Amino acid sequence: TTGNNALLIIHALTGDSHAASHDLDDQPGWWEPLIGPGKAIDTNRFFVICPNNLGSCYGSTGPESINPETGEPYRLNFPMLTVRDLVAIQARLIDRLGIKSVHAVIGGSLGGMQVLEWAAMYPERVEKAIPVAASGRFSAQGIAFNEIQRRVIMLDPAWKEGNYQPDAAPSTGLAIARMVGVITYQSDELMAARFGRNPEARYTNWPAFLQRYDVEGYLNYQGDKLARRFDPNSYLYLTRAMDSHDLGRERGSYEDGLRRITAPTLAIGIRSDILFPAYLVREVSDLLRELGRDSRYVELDSPNGHDAFLNDTQRLGEAIHEFLSE
Repeated sequence: TTGNNALLIIHALTGDSHAASHDLDDQPGWWEPLIGPGKAIDTNRFFVICPNNLGSCYGSTGPESINPETGEPYRLNFPMLTVRDLVAIQARLIDRLGIKSVHAVIGGSLGGMQVLEWAAMYPERVEKAIPVAASGRFSAQGIAFNEIQRRVIMLDPAWKEGNYQPDAAPSTGLAIARMVGVITYQSDELMAARFGRNPEARYTNWPAFLQRYDVEGYLNYQGDKLARRFDPNSYLYLTRAMDSHDLGRERGSYEDGLRRITAPTLAIGIRSDILFPAYLVREVSDLLRELGRDSRYVELDSPNGHDAFLNDTQRLGEAIHEFLSE
């Protein structure tokens, strides 16, 4: 990295640090269309860093990591995490890399929550902030969706109060949790167009009650797919971290939390998002402008729901590129 060309990318709930491939032999990353030479996040210009979230199961310390005091996995002895904790550990990483400030912090969903906390916690270290499909505080409805997901994991007999072995994890509970999550990531508009009431399910590996609809098979497929790759206890901890997100917590008020943000901000919402409704994303930008900050709002006119931040990369890339180029 030279000067201030470092750019921090932060992943979402079950994502990982593989945002983009490094060479032709790599598997594509989750933001592959956006990151690379000549792309919206131009690696010819920026030194891109994408760390794994604390508490996740893809490299950073989490519930399945070994507690050095006991020699056993932390499991539910792992401390509660907040979004601010995730950001604080990333700041220590940036310190270790010898980077004083970053040109921009960018992320979607849980990653977008962290973008806003980065700008509030370390205003002197963030030159631009781009929260995508994220608000300044998590909504009651969002917490409700997360609680259903946690409950089904904890009701799985294999959960055993969090003391399961990796080869006997509560995969059924996690799969059902993911099914609920997938509903919040999409939209009625998308599901109607994609599945309708089609009874001819493309995914048929699960027991059906009386008959089957295509959308049911899809949800089961997505649930089992996550259960094969993600740790249930990490899911519990990270959804609770999402719940904790409130820029106003212990800062006086929501407006006082936003007042800490001095970096120019581009808030990007999604018209059909039901997990982070567009009006809540727009509210962040509106309040920042009322506080005299440089803040803009762009709304993706997409039917793809919350997942548009992963799927509708052309318009997203245009907005990001324009903002970074200023």
